[in-house]
Amino acid sequence: MSRIGKFPIPLPPKVEVTLGHGEITVTGPLGTLTRSFGEGLSIERDGDRLVCVAANESVNAMHGTLRALVANMVKGVTDGFQRRLTLVGVGYRAAVAGDKVNLTLGFSHPVAHALPKGVTATTPVQTEIVLKGIDKQQVGQVAAEIRAYRPPEPYKGKGVRYHDERVVIKETKKK
Repeated sequence: MSRIGKFPIPLPPKVEVTLGHGEITVTGPLGTLTRSFGEGLSIERDGDRLVCVAANESVNAMHGTLRALVANMVKGVTDGFQRRLTLVGVGYRAAVAGDKVNLTLGFSHPVAHALPKGVTATTPVQTEIVLKGIDKQQVGQVAAEIRAYRPPEPYKGKGVRYHDERVVIKETKKK
């Protein structure tokens, strides 16, 4: 039995859960998320909490994964998720225009990254981007796509990095 999968998921009072055959829908103050899951797994409601149940040992690997995904769904519709990106480098800037993030990253042309539905971006400062949404995977994917335009380089540390990321600076060659 999975150690993570056996923990119950507490449901806040404003969250509604609809269980179908192989599918779960979580509705909260920020929106609605739906996820389907494979055979051999089931989710049962026990009062104000959810319990993931594995039918046998062969689906043990997905047992803990399903529990983590459903817990992230519940957290997403109540609090939401956010990811901060920092732009480090001379002239590196970001601006949000509608559903696009316009980036100036030292290329000969500006980069315009379109945001998918469900993810919003703000720029409190020109060198910082804050991505918000209810789906943790989607917010993380957008952050990774923006970071991929100019990942931090190891000699000066210039590039787009996560707010909590530490870049190890290499020493330059000496003659």
